[in-house]
Amino acid sequence: PVPPNHVSNQISCLIHVKGLITPQDCEAAIQGVVNRQESLRTTFLPGKDRPLQMVRRSGEPSFELRELTAAEGQPDALNDIAAEIFQRPFNLVQGPVHRMVMCRRSADDVTLVLSMHHAVADGWTLGVFIQDLCAAYIQGMMGIKTGLPPVPMTYSQWGAAEREMWNAAELERRAQFWRTELRGTQRLWEAKALPSGASGRPERWVSAIDAKLGSAARELARRQGATLYSTLLTVFQTALSKWSGADDIVVGTPVANRSTKAVQETMGYCSGVVPVRTRVDHDEPFSSRLKAVHQAAVESFGNAMPFAELTRALGEPATPGRNPVFEVRFALQNHPVPEVSYPKLSARLAMRSTGTPRLDLACEITEEGGGMEVVWLYRAHLFDLPGIQELDRLFLTALSNACRSPDNRTRTLLSGLVPP
Repeated sequence: PVPPNHVSNQISCLIHVKGLITPQDCEAAIQGVVNRQESLRTTFLPGKDRPLQMVRRSGEPSFELRELTAAEGQPDALNDIAAEIFQRPFNLVQGPVHRMVMCRRSADDVTLVLSMHHAVADGWTLGVFIQDLCAAYIQGMMGIKTGLPPVPMTYSQWGAAEREMWNAAELERRAQFWRTELRGTQRLWEAKALPSGASGRPERWVSAIDAKLGSAARELARRQGATLYSTLLTVFQTALSKWSGADDIVVGTPVANRSTKAVQETMGYCSGVVPVRTRVDHDEPFSSRLKAVHQAAVESFGNAMPFAELTRALGEPATPGRNPVFEVRFALQNHPVPEVSYPKLSARLAMRSTGTPRLDLACEITEEGGGMEVVWLYRAHLFDLPGIQELDRLFLTALSNACRSPDNRTRTLLSGLVPP
């Protein structure tokens, strides 16, 4: 089993800052965020049945300064430094369960490398962090001593509201949907044990959807009355079916779970994961498949429930190192990823997918201007890079062809370019 402090349970990002900022001012700004956000003051104590979450009244930030040489400041070298920082485990009992390293090329050119344990942070949290960090920094520059205003809903208040919502009757109502929806699902491939001494950490390979194709995909979704997520998921499942040979596919998709405005300024792990099951018919027009996938996604999201409760309701046995419901994660990262700009200061957040050894394969798509970054995460003892690159080729080919000729049969989208 993966221990709680395993690095795969961390969420990470880079924050590129342009403008004159000293380490002292940066650490003071982080302290302002720690004072506002309960999750940054949270640690975990061993309990009889499960860990106990403890929120401290006060806390100090985990902050380091690293001066970079000219060579270390180059993008590839900085990525290697960030990867090393991301691999440091946290002490969940002593805390803090966050870490920031200020990598400084010059006085006005720094990259903040941030890691947080997933128990207290999700993707949305990173966007909140950068907004709070910049607000606290500006307060410091203006000499304001009152600190950031309290969040409308604290992380512990959100947790209490969640526990009240998920009563036994509501859980059982949704469980009935999932017992029917997921009945008879099959694994996409045979499980293989990790080689002796292997960490299980996923390999990472990055591709891209260029701005022209990204625009075409958004237009396709609009014309078909679907979301961009449903459109990309339909294409992904089409490519995955061809690549794996499976026609009945379940993927896990993260959801923000921040439907109320009160929780949108709160840092913490609020997100959930929802299985989406579709059956691929390669003789069906893509436009018809898109409508079916969109409807399946709507119904699945409408019946979302805590994943631990879902697996308990399904009676799925726990298998070390393997998700009990699906092997594949598909995500469209469309939560707020701010670019903050003030006079003489700007900050831009760049997500870093770390993956989890409990999943075999992941496709994580992040919108970047008109285009999109496509991150593939895969288990090296199951797949090799040429195989992942072939899956990426199928995905991009199918997306391009679907945008050009959405009424063509699905199987025709996977080889060459379909005439417009």
